[in-house]
Amino acid sequence: MPNPRSGDEEHVVFRQYLDAVGLQGLAGAEAAGLHTSEWYALSLIAQEGRLTSGELATRTGLTTGATTRLIDRLERAGYARRAPDPTDRRRVHVEPVPDALARVEEVVAPARRHVAEVLARYTPEQRALLFDYFARAAPAFRAATEEIRAAAPRRRTRKTD
Repeated sequence: MPNPRSGDEEHVVFRQYLDAVGLQGLAGAEAAGLHTSEWYALSLIAQEGRLTSGELATRTGLTTGATTRLIDRLERAGYARRAPDPTDRRRVHVEPVPDALARVEEVVAPARRHVAEVLARYTPEQRALLFDYFARAAPAFRAATEEIRAAAPRRRTRKTD
């Protein structure tokens, strides 16, 4: 049954949701022994199967130098590896290490379990609406991220290795 809320109440509920998702991401990164940028990069690599370092730099918003150091850290942690491009020997792809993804699955299992319990309370039609929102909101958040990055002064990336 819908719960009518004022715009201010909706804003608070949405912020609480975003904060909870962000906090869960921080906890996941920490549990995996990664920085948040590494956790995000690993998620991208796992979703795509493999990315070049340039693609990874573009998607994360990091400089190419910072991306190289990030890949080095992911390799040292055993989560990713560099693999030569079979068609262009100058190009290198970064791909996930399959066994390491099993460790990531263990880390995210509590969130998946709790969210599955929440989703189970909805009808198939309501879930379809929720997933339609997710599919539309993700590109909106990515566009907002690009706007923020474009408007923000370029800061020197901190070396973390």
